[in-house]
Amino acid sequence: MPFLSTSKLITIERHIAEEGALHPKATGEFSHLLRDFTLALRILARDVRRSGLNDVLGVTEDVNVHGERVKRLDIHANEVIFRAMDHGGHLCVMASEEADGLIPIPPEYRTGKYVLVFDPLDGSSNIDVNVSIGTIFSIYKRVDPDLTTPGSLEDCLQPGWKQVAAGYAMYGSSTQLVYTSGNGVDVFTFDPTIGEFLLTFEKIKIPSRGKIYSVNSGNAYKWPQGMRDYVSHLLRPSDDGMRPYSLRYVGTMVADIHRTLHYGGIFMYPSDSSMSTGKLRLVYECNPMAFIIEQAGGKATDGHRRILDLTPTSLHQRVPCFMGSPDDVDECVRFLHAAEHQ
Repeated sequence: MPFLSTSKLITIERHIAEEGALHPKATGEFSHLLRDFTLALRILARDVRRSGLNDVLGVTEDVNVHGERVKRLDIHANEVIFRAMDHGGHLCVMASEEADGLIPIPPEYRTGKYVLVFDPLDGSSNIDVNVSIGTIFSIYKRVDPDLTTPGSLEDCLQPGWKQVAAGYAMYGSSTQLVYTSGNGVDVFTFDPTIGEFLLTFEKIKIPSRGKIYSVNSGNAYKWPQGMRDYVSHLLRPSDDGMRPYSLRYVGTMVADIHRTLHYGGIFMYPSDSSMSTGKLRLVYECNPMAFIIEQAGGKATDGHRRILDLTPTSLHQRVPCFMGSPDDVDECVRFLHAAEHQ
């Protein structure tokens, strides 16, 4: 895989401006919103690289809305994004995986027509051991764009197909931003020497089938029969050499999805006997990743329905998740349905 796979050398701000030119009625507000957000990502990329030196590793005594011990870097990331986005005048409300309810725009600032929902630091369990972590985000238009009042819960609980843009930043050996606004998926790599995100992969396409599956196999004893049957199938050698598949699981969704985008295959987090609705959050994780996967030519489902067609009922709603190469996802669903009808 080449490091650079683009037709031009371009920064993300120039890229966003060129995409805005495709919409004659664009006011530039959306471009300014994304500019503010990439500033937050630059700051987080710096702070993650220096986290061991800046004494922001480890856990606090606090427990978040999901009953999990809060990592100190989680709190820092949440604060950085809020401070970068609260005053620009582009948002009417925010919601974060680390917050119990809505995050209102401070009353001293103007409200705009967009909504931002985000997971400030995906992969918290990997923070202290220097494994790739990331930030996931979605942007929507508020339900009534003509309003100038503070945003509401209804504005945040929109089905994923209404996303205006989505993306994730992955803080690893390099910082990469994977982004879509409904016109394909582009990958930008941060160059700290010039302080810019540069386009490195243009209109990336996921392979129709891969040879890698990504799942927490430690939960296999709790899986429904269809999941067990499917994974057994993947591990059984085939005459055409397409199987067995290889298991790759980082435990950071951005890292596992990033690999799946490039190499193909399937990422799964099913429901099981202890988590009847799965573990991943629809609003903060599944919707943005499903939008990216579909824009790259893949598929994303909860096992029965297209993820982007689901209307959230709460900010922290969890759903089963199967996404990746279209042929792999279709095959997985066939196994799930076959077991349900036995």
